[in-house]
Amino acid sequence: MYVSARSDYALRAMLAVAAGGNGDVGGGGGGGGELVKAASLAEVQDIPLSFLQGILLDLRRAGLLHSHRGADGGYALTRPPDEITVGDVLRAVGGTLTTVRGLPAERAGYHGVAAGLTDVWLAVHGAIATVVDSTTLANLLTRPSTDHAPTTP
Repeated sequence: MYVSARSDYALRAMLAVAAGGNGDVGGGGGGGGELVKAASLAEVQDIPLSFLQGILLDLRRAGLLHSHRGADGGYALTRPPDEITVGDVLRAVGGTLTTVRGLPAERAGYHGVAAGLTDVWLAVHGAIATVVDSTTLANLLTRPSTDHAPTTP
């Protein structure tokens, strides 16, 4: 699995929206439905605004965000943070979770001595899916802040 800048930014933006725009959430986070402006998300999460706007469009098209126009507009989650998984966000902006030579893992075909690789890639895909599909935005918002990356949910 390769985590692109686009995927990382999408998750950071979704977490900030879930936290009501507060990008430095320590232990709460609730997704109270407050509208968060794209410019605010870009600033708080240090994401280029033009790049973020395309990501927000993908998240809206995937049904994870809804937007309101106007001076009081912005973005909000379509569901509570405990109903949106990391996997939902990753698939919305990147498609499949794992690829082999640019193809989804299930389409990687081998023959001869390499035939067993397909099973390995499918197992890797399944393990990744298990982690990202069981980790919600709410899980991440309630996790205590640390100086190092978490290992598993």
